[in-house]
Amino acid sequence: MATLRFQALKDASRRKPIHFEEIDRKSKLFGSNVFNEKAMKQYLTSDALKGVKGAIQFGTKIDRKLADYIAMGMKEWALSKGVTHYTHWFQPLTGATAEKHDAFFETSYDGSDPVEKFGGGQLVQQEPDASSFPNGGIRNTFEARGYTAWDPTSPAFIYGTTLCIPTVFISYTGEALDNKIPLLRALSAMDEAAAEVCKFFDKNVKKVTATLGWEQEYFLIDRSLANSRPDIVMTGRTLLGHTSAKGQQLDDHYFGSIPSRALTYMRDLEQECMLLGIPVKTRHNEVAPNQFELAPIFEETNLAVDHNCLLMDIMEKVAERHHFKVLLHEKPFKGVNGSGKHNNWSLATDTGVNLLSPGKTPMSNLQFLTFFINTIKAVNDYESLMRAAIATASNDHRLGANEAPPAIISVFIGEQLTKVLAELEGVTSGKLSPEEKTDLKLNVVGKIPDVLLDNTDRNRTSPFAFTGNKFEFRAVGSSANCSNAMTTLNTIVAKQLKDFKIEVDALIDKKGLKKDEAVFNVLREYIKLSKKILFEGDGYSEAWEIEAAKRGLSNFKTTPEALKARASKQALDLFSEMGVMNHIEVEARYEIELEEYTKKIQIEGRVLGDISKNHVIPTAIRYQNTLIENVKGLKEIFGTEFETIAKEQILLIKEISLHIEGINSKVEEMTNERKKANNLTNAQSMAEAYCNNVKPYFEVIRNHCDRLELLVDDQIWTLTKYRELLLTK
Repeated sequence: MATLRFQALKDASRRKPIHFEEIDRKSKLFGSNVFNEKAMKQYLTSDALKGVKGAIQFGTKIDRKLADYIAMGMKEWALSKGVTHYTHWFQPLTGATAEKHDAFFETSYDGSDPVEKFGGGQLVQQEPDASSFPNGGIRNTFEARGYTAWDPTSPAFIYGTTLCIPTVFISYTGEALDNKIPLLRALSAMDEAAAEVCKFFDKNVKKVTATLGWEQEYFLIDRSLANSRPDIVMTGRTLLGHTSAKGQQLDDHYFGSIPSRALTYMRDLEQECMLLGIPVKTRHNEVAPNQFELAPIFEETNLAVDHNCLLMDIMEKVAERHHFKVLLHEKPFKGVNGSGKHNNWSLATDTGVNLLSPGKTPMSNLQFLTFFINTIKAVNDYESLMRAAIATASNDHRLGANEAPPAIISVFIGEQLTKVLAELEGVTSGKLSPEEKTDLKLNVVGKIPDVLLDNTDRNRTSPFAFTGNKFEFRAVGSSANCSNAMTTLNTIVAKQLKDFKIEVDALIDKKGLKKDEAVFNVLREYIKLSKKILFEGDGYSEAWEIEAAKRGLSNFKTTPEALKARASKQALDLFSEMGVMNHIEVEARYEIELEEYTKKIQIEGRVLGDISKNHVIPTAIRYQNTLIENVKGLKEIFGTEFETIAKEQILLIKEISLHIEGINSKVEEMTNERKKANNLTNAQSMAEAYCNNVKPYFEVIRNHCDRLELLVDDQIWTLTKYRELLLTK
């Protein structure tokens, strides 16, 4: 096996950037392989185009006859670009995307007259096996029927020679089996609730769109080196490996010159993104060696989520051309920064206003404060649900690990806005005097600068931070589908805005308050009720953990703890009331996420046991035998003096034996705990058993293995080392 390691190092050291030429300017390439409005105008009839636009803008249904015309135009467009197959591209509850390809090809009953065929039926609906995907008990094994249904709000696109049609995935009995349906429902709830609140300030607002700009962090490792590590191949991370003497401590990688191979990969990836209409804009080195980041321009949330799912797939495919392996795991390497996917979220009206951006007038600032404070109140009330939305086995390694936000959800708003809220808190209850109104509008609301972007420092330890014209949900993991976090965030804010409007209307109708007075009164109460969630300090400090506990904030450090909030009465009532998920759909997701956690820890335990017993121990014994032969030789030469002369070798032999015994005994104990956990029938109990009884062995076994890595001759060590994985460009 050591031969494999050194061959991989030789291959990696000989790599050169592959030849790559950009086809054209980004502005000309953008969306070339997307069935966007430009393509639709060319290939659809006016009625078909009107039907698609209506579905996108107003959610109107497309009848089957119109669907036939749309399918015909879509097929002709795809065939003109050399496409041979089509697929319904969807997002089952696996965390990945799924697709089944069918050819644009049919024959008559006798096999003659072959034609390229694609009708409205194939466009609108397909039938994958619903029981073969995670469903949380919604479908039994013998009840296989499920449907994918076209989502016209996300445009079809071409990848390779396949037309990909974004779809939802729904069970025969009507429950959502994917990540997209709850997201679309949450976005609809947000649109409705936010538009109603906007009418307090601008009667012309008819639609509010939630926007998302994700920042994708990732590691690029030479494919040969990655393939030489069984743990990376099977789990996406290193389960053992001693920290490299040089890691990220010099901060010399961050924003440094991008290595040539990585830059060529990025250029190739960006070109693929341009063709698919993914508006990537920013690229740079991240803090850890061989870690990078890619970020796009903001988009409507549903499309942004689709684009991020598509990107993660494309990243790996493009990496193969460049002999790279992309690692999206949140913590692939111990001792260096992990990877996140910051979700930058905001709200935009159809009148062109960012509702989380201050304006130049007191009225526009009052509107800003309304959405700003309601968002804070929503996070305050549902902080445990926010934590559950980003809970995964892999993200547990990252949260609070000195480069990511802690597991305690809090909101950072900066010094200036903290002062504004403090002044608003002092608003008189009930009707305001003319002097108070003037003072509020001119001295408090009126003084908020229209550009807040650089008026306060950033807090990298905050899970949910206001950054000038948006909130940044920093705790989302790099491998996650953004939809989980975005479904939760949009649902809780929609619920909060709905409640806000009811309260304001009640003060206007029953108390006779003016609109501004009613708004100020309700916002004042929200500020008082939301104080516990606001935190401006160091989220990593022990003092904050103590303070957060005093405030009553949750601090769920593990996924099994955090996921309990997913199936709480609060969550069930919230999603049901907002029409986002019924009780069956919520509880199914809770079961699926627990099961996924258990399986990932189970796989990691098996892989760690295999590597430590079949790689580490045999290598250690082989080196130990060399030492034993050395000691025997010294004894033959020096006789009774050999104990003094061979003292260090003897100590080394003993130390190796101790670590071998430690690995063997702890792997056996871990295996026994795994067997006990597997006998449990309750998903929560099994996940907790794996978390509390199995996972703790990982670090103990790893420590023994990592010590042996330092003791054993480098020439016979079989596993590619951290310095080779992280510092080979």
